[in-house]
Amino acid sequence: MKELWLLRHAKSNRKIDVSDIDRPLKKRGKRDAKNMGAWLKTQHLIPDALLSSPAKRAIETVRIIYQELNVAGLVIQEDSRLYATGIEQLKMVLASCPETTQRVLLVGHNPELENLLIHLVGISALPDTKKLLPTAALVRLTLNTAWADLHEDCAQLLSIIYAKSLLSESA
Repeated sequence: MKELWLLRHAKSNRKIDVSDIDRPLKKRGKRDAKNMGAWLKTQHLIPDALLSSPAKRAIETVRIIYQELNVAGLVIQEDSRLYATGIEQLKMVLASCPETTQRVLLVGHNPELENLLIHLVGISALPDTKKLLPTAALVRLTLNTAWADLHEDCAQLLSIIYAKSLLSESA
């Protein structure tokens, strides 16, 4: 069964005067991305594909995770359709994944990731929380369809992992 992992970029620095796409990670964001990457590795959760928005905060997030995973042959694929876009564009990016790809980690932004999540699993399958995907939150989904055939309610929620919960695990 295929798995789709949606990761919202880690905490960015909003206080510096740069365009939105050029905002870098804060110190906390770097720490959260490192912890998420380390957690993925300890859980033996290694993606077959790494897809990322071209925004600096997303790229920094995925590069830190890539370093933590330390897997030969894994390539980060930047795609402009993952920045400031909608569900259909996200699905088009995923549709370009080869069918042999079993696990995809997509690093992007809200509200697009939350909207895609709701589309794929349905609102009733999600926890009732004030903020579904804060920064550095990772959603794991299983899919019962091909990458090119993603549609409403085609996925099941496995888990949502929050960066804050990883801090308490390592303490």
